[in-house]
Amino acid sequence: MTKAEKENILKKATMLFAEKIAVPHRANIEKCADPEEFSINPFLQGYLAKLLCGDTTPRSVAMSLIYPRVLGTSITTTFGNQIQYFCSEVLDGYGSRIPGLDLEFIDSVDKRRRYCQLKAGPNNLNKDDVEPMVAKFRSIINLGRTNRSTPLAFQDLVVAIAYGTEDQLNQNFRVLREKHHLTVLVGYDFWYRLTGDKNFYRDLTLAFARAAEELDTEGLIEKTVNALAKRLAK
Repeated sequence: MTKAEKENILKKATMLFAEKIAVPHRANIEKCADPEEFSINPFLQGYLAKLLCGDTTPRSVAMSLIYPRVLGTSITTTFGNQIQYFCSEVLDGYGSRIPGLDLEFIDSVDKRRRYCQLKAGPNNLNKDDVEPMVAKFRSIINLGRTNRSTPLAFQDLVVAIAYGTEDQLNQNFRVLREKHHLTVLVGYDFWYRLTGDKNFYRDLTLAFARAAEELDTEGLIEKTVNALAKRLAK
């Protein structure tokens, strides 16, 4: 990867964060002013409010509902949903020619051509998704053998994870590696193998952080908490 190519990817990543992650997340936060957005457990919500804020006022209840949603599940889901867009728009030079796979690249470590499916994080694989993923990879290999257009070895098919470390991999990724002998690349290792740049993973996270600093988020959560508290008090 040249310096210009790297700068172009980082620039696109910054724009992606602002347009495809931050904007939908903001909309999801604003939706939280409506109590119907939540499945409120009346047996637990007072306890959670007391645990978080020290009392059970409508405002405290609103905070106990909103904070886990907007700081946890909502943004994680939004980020995960944008992985495919990231592949096609930001990593367009690495797009795979094989249907069903996200990326295609020369591994900077062993120089093999890799065909890759990209997942967001080290917990973004459910147990029920393991066998279908393995079956898909096998069908891709069989198709390559049949039409001889792109003959592949199983070791050339990899599952890549955008962030995280080896010790954070959930059991389902470990099953892919240990039982089905798939190559699983996570975080730094994936980005280094993809780009050949040992600093790329760090620089990509810094690009997202810079994009976050430029966003106007002042008072957004506070305003939403107050709006929800008013409706809960009725």
